[in-house]
Amino acid sequence: MRILARRLLPVIAFALALGLVLTGLFRHSRSQLTLGGHGQTSKSARADRRATGVSGSVGSIPGIALGVADPWPYAASQATHGTLTVKAKPLPASRKTTAAKRIKLLPADLLVVDPSSLPAASVGRIRKLAGVEAAVPVAAGRIKVNGVFVNVLGVDPAAFRPFAAKPTAGSATLWNNIAAGGMAISYTMGKQDRLSLNKPVKVIGARAMKLPVAGFGTVGIGGVDAVVSSGVAKSLGLPSVNAIVISAPNARLDVLMRKIKKLLPAQASVAALVTQIIAGRTSVTTGSAGEFITTNQGAGLTSPQLTRFLSAAISRVGMPYVWGGDGPKVFDCSGLVQWSLRQAGVVIPRVAADQARTGPLLKLTQLQPGDLLFYHTDPTAPNYISHVAIYVGNGMMLQAPEPGMDVEIVKADFGAGFAGAIRIFPKVAAEVAANAAG
Repeated sequence: MRILARRLLPVIAFALALGLVLTGLFRHSRSQLTLGGHGQTSKSARADRRATGVSGSVGSIPGIALGVADPWPYAASQATHGTLTVKAKPLPASRKTTAAKRIKLLPADLLVVDPSSLPAASVGRIRKLAGVEAAVPVAAGRIKVNGVFVNVLGVDPAAFRPFAAKPTAGSATLWNNIAAGGMAISYTMGKQDRLSLNKPVKVIGARAMKLPVAGFGTVGIGGVDAVVSSGVAKSLGLPSVNAIVISAPNARLDVLMRKIKKLLPAQASVAALVTQIIAGRTSVTTGSAGEFITTNQGAGLTSPQLTRFLSAAISRVGMPYVWGGDGPKVFDCSGLVQWSLRQAGVVIPRVAADQARTGPLLKLTQLQPGDLLFYHTDPTAPNYISHVAIYVGNGMMLQAPEPGMDVEIVKADFGAGFAGAIRIFPKVAAEVAANAAG
């Protein structure tokens, strides 16, 4: 009987979850929360947050009980509503190579990527374009870190540091360690893989290497989970200067992208790292580090797409969380969303920060099954979206939470760390996926 019960449990769970979703398809959530929405001002949005208890602070991964022991040594205070100092300690070879002066932060708006090295004159030409505040050359590639493929940047630490998220940019030790040959790793990857400052990571590029951990701090560019020096990047076989990170906070990005494209080789691409909404003669730029599209352009999922998407997601309940997992048997949070939508024929980018740019921001009174819920869970980049869940109706959500746990359906969390909700527009999702960094 016990064996039979174990076999039937997933079937029963699927049936119950499917019933929940089908009910929710015909009856919207009656939540009294009202966060965001078309035409809502920042002041009223803040008022809504105060009235409902929704906080913009960094919070824990939803659905995980506070106070649960976490073996990762730097996760203890993640459940608090503040921010953590970036974790780093000087490496033996580390020297004070980066400037101690105050860092002027630069928003990362565009990324140029070429399969091979870019012409030497490319950076200089881009810097001369109207609206470009800064442009820094980097090496970009995909390598294995402890057995998982990761997007990595090879940088000049002093030049690239201003483009990082504020807490990460502020850690001189981390950047000195990168210059000394270490690898900086995103807070989320460090936590999910239980990495340590005291144990090197195994890295496989053109050759296998063991690199010391420079620190745990998120850059804030979607999909980038590791940063090394240009010298280490060369040793790993990354192309020399095959990418350029561009800051152009006051430019019309669509116009600027066309100008940049004319200066590049045919095979090079220009990716937007933020979403810019053009309304008449004005433009509003919203970042993948925590803001959302607020237009009504496009259309949502069709009924058949929605049914296939939700059915696919629910069918994964009980399957294990694995960092970097994208199905069909193991998943991380954004991998589950991408795989489930793929079963419905919908293309969406891989990482949560980019998935947040695939449709309009919703008021919570507008939530319907199939909408995506986003969270700030990374204290080293408090505005960066680092977790996503699928709303399934009746105040419940489906998510892949963290290592040691399985895909689950839990009560939807709108507390500390909740960043907002969007409705997927397939056309917008495909465009973001085609242009997402990495």
